[in-house]
Amino acid sequence: MSKDPGAVVTTERTQWSDLYKKEDWWAIWLGAALLATVFCGMVATVPGMPKWTWGDFSAIFPTELALPLLVLAVGLGVLFTVAAAVMKPADAAKFLPAFLLLFALTIPVLILSSEKTVKAYGIGYPFWAVGLGLLIANTLRTPEWLKPALRTEFYVKTGLVIMGAEILFNNILKFGAYGLAIAWGVTPIVIIFMWFFGTRFLKMVNKPLVIVVATSTSVCGVSAAIAAAAASRAKREDLTLAVGMTLIFTVFMMIGMPVLCSALGLPPVLGGAWIGGVVDATGAVVAAGESLGPEAGAAAAIVKMIQNLLIGVVAFFIALHWVTSVERDPSNQRAVGVGEIWTRFPKFILGFVGASLLVSFVLVPMMGEGPVKDLFGQTKEFREWLFALAFLSIGLESNFSELGKQLVGGKPIILYVVGQSFNIVLTLFVAWLVLSSGIFPAPPSLAP
Repeated sequence: MSKDPGAVVTTERTQWSDLYKKEDWWAIWLGAALLATVFCGMVATVPGMPKWTWGDFSAIFPTELALPLLVLAVGLGVLFTVAAAVMKPADAAKFLPAFLLLFALTIPVLILSSEKTVKAYGIGYPFWAVGLGLLIANTLRTPEWLKPALRTEFYVKTGLVIMGAEILFNNILKFGAYGLAIAWGVTPIVIIFMWFFGTRFLKMVNKPLVIVVATSTSVCGVSAAIAAAAASRAKREDLTLAVGMTLIFTVFMMIGMPVLCSALGLPPVLGGAWIGGVVDATGAVVAAGESLGPEAGAAAAIVKMIQNLLIGVVAFFIALHWVTSVERDPSNQRAVGVGEIWTRFPKFILGFVGASLLVSFVLVPMMGEGPVKDLFGQTKEFREWLFALAFLSIGLESNFSELGKQLVGGKPIILYVVGQSFNIVLTLFVAWLVLSSGIFPAPPSLAP
């Protein structure tokens, strides 16, 4: 396949060997394996960092966590080493030692993000992970022997498969057409608006960067950015820049949106739905929504979870657009076949959707929604460790000089600010339209 971004993507016949040699498929297998350990009862507890308060340092790292964390580090390390050995045997011997150090570096990241005040302000582990990685990469420099373990997309793709299991389809029924209209009605419009604004008005030639920023802004932040980057084959620097802007602006929006909702005198459900539609990170959405009350928190969480379901759909259409338009040679009139679209399509999305379907329509009827949701506490810990590894890898692979080149003219920031402003206004309008009871029936109560 040509590596020229302007070249036509050639057709590749899908081989059975892809199922064990490609990263996307390994993300599905490893995500499924980790989910199976939880739902089959093989893993009762996945260790996480306890909440602590500044000044009470005795609670930062209880000694009883040492052995469970060692077991988790070795277990994940062995799984990813096996995958690395099959995909690229030359990296196998170097992978495990590098992975164990990378895992050790995530511990202070998760400790910092677990401090109660920091947690209340929604400054989550992605911020600390990217920050620590950038600090090391731009001062001490990332050592060469650590680089085999820096597999950003691999960790995030595996984490997204696990996330799929946590998104139950019955959440759509709870808020019905209201949540669908807000989450799915606005998102495609914002993506299309930002795409044309970036490529036509700002004349940005880096189209993968445009679509990654547009997707992270309109869907759900970092997770959507990873999926869009895979579908458009964006460079690592493009992904780093989009993730960095998303993390920084998410903190401001998480603090500012509840204040704005209160200043406008919005009802709790309307304010929560607005927050769920525009604040990027799920954790920040929940924190911002809950600050307006439990009903607003429920509305925010449901809208965001419904919006998260679009990750796979958006990734598919980005892949389709890229092979049929962006990377297609206009002088070549050959029709683009299904094989080319399948080659570009990020396969881990199948794991994301499959996990959601399996849990929603098989495990919940078998086990009951309550017991299944109890197990989400363990799957969430797996996912957070994987995402922390990914965000730390992003920082360790980046340097400020490369990021500076991407900010020439300030166009990426202009794209984000204008796109997010449009997103905020349009989401408020749609949320008011469907929830104000003037046109549509009043929504059901979400009060606990």
